Amino acid sequence: MRTNEMNKDVADLAESARKILRLGPICDSCLGRQFAMLSTGLTNAGRGEAIKTFLSMAGSIDETGRKILEDLAPSSKNARLKLGLAGEPERCWVCLGEMEPEKLDRWAEAAERELRHLEHDTFLVGTRMNGLLAENEELVLADGGSRHAEPMKSELNREVGKRIAERTGKATSFTSPDVLAILDLENGKVAVQVSSLYIRGRYRKLVRGFPQTRWPCRDCGGSGCEACSFTGRRYQESVDELIRDPIIEAARCEDTVFHGSGREDIDARMLGTGRPFVVEAVSPRVRNLDLARLREEINRRASGKVEVSDLEFTGKETVEHLKKALFEKSYSMVVEFGEEVPEEKLKSVLDKLVGLVEQRTPTRVSHRRADKVRRREVLDLQLDQLSGKTAKMTLRGTSGLYVKELVSGDGGRTKPSLSELIGVEARVTELDVINVGGEADAQVTRNTETD
Repeated sequence: MRTNEMNKDVADLAESARKILRLGPICDSCLGRQFAMLSTGLTNAGRGEAIKTFLSMAGSIDETGRKILEDLAPSSKNARLKLGLAGEPERCWVCLGEMEPEKLDRWAEAAERELRHLEHDTFLVGTRMNGLLAENEELVLADGGSRHAEPMKSELNREVGKRIAERTGKATSFTSPDVLAILDLENGKVAVQVSSLYIRGRYRKLVRGFPQTRWPCRDCGGSGCEACSFTGRRYQESVDELIRDPIIEAARCEDTVFHGSGREDIDARMLGTGRPFVVEAVSPRVRNLDLARLREEINRRASGKVEVSDLEFTGKETVEHLKKALFEKSYSMVVEFGEEVPEEKLKSVLDKLVGLVEQRTPTRVSHRRADKVRRREVLDLQLDQLSGKTAKMTLRGTSGLYVKELVSGDGGRTKPSLSELIGVEARVTELDVINVGGEADAQVTRNTETD
């Protein structure tokens, strides 16, 4: 940069600072914040102090600089001394004292008090501005004209965050903090938001007759009525609820949210290695859990109805992966025919069913699923046993395949179907899921077929 250009830039910066100073008394932090983007390695308070010192020196060169000192006097003790004025600088009109070191210390102390009873390794500070401070910030930006400012809340978050880190030894996380301390400038209090704790694993459902997740009563919507014996639930237990209580007790959380990779029918079992799931512990007070002990406690309380395995901590992103995952699934099923069928004919029909099928939303779920035709694939279908009108089969298919409808045809809504091809009514009387995909290197295995 040429000397003349540098001199002009310095003069422009000085004039910009004087313009801001003429708006009213301003503290070092609020002045420095208007030029936050111009340098690194300094706090805004350090920038503001440097600017005031430079202007004070410039105003002291000769008598022509008196106007500079007069602009600076409400905000600078040094300028007041040079002008022979008594008293201290006035309170900053922009932050109303919020950026004073003592006030920042008090915010950090208040945040630490709120956080000390919550187990956490990382934190982040946020700020909820009040109306007057937000208006003041808009005014100084509009009338001061600086193009290099950062928001007041960014500085508050950073300065209070540094103090909390020094006091507690905890680390700041900008992406996934365990806790968020919110400075509420309206009421002068600190609010705390606790990030959910995520635990992944696999579950086996060993008994038929209950759903994967909590199922509110359809008649009352969960408020309680005669139809549900005033429990608010259509089913009195679920996989979710059998897992829930031990986690709530261990994490001391408010509630849990269950996320499964698909779901089996209520009358089906989930066997094999189990179905992938994630449990979200909402607002936990304890985060460092003994997962081996937790697994044992869940399995003990579930009393042979549900078993969990492979528990490990994970992040929120796993929930999205899990919901989008399209696992191949394998089933064992018992099929009842309307009349006896020849074994060779049945095997021939099963071979024909391997491949693509089109399934319109089944009648049994049409009240809660969009009415559309989905293309799914039967990857393998084997006859294991045939006795009279009853057959036992093993099926492997892509995610989302409606197995019961593949057998019955659902009144022509699934084509082709076992019932249609063999010319005899057929229905599934027992269904077990015996395998649900897998995961490798923490990545969810997916099929390519989608809705």
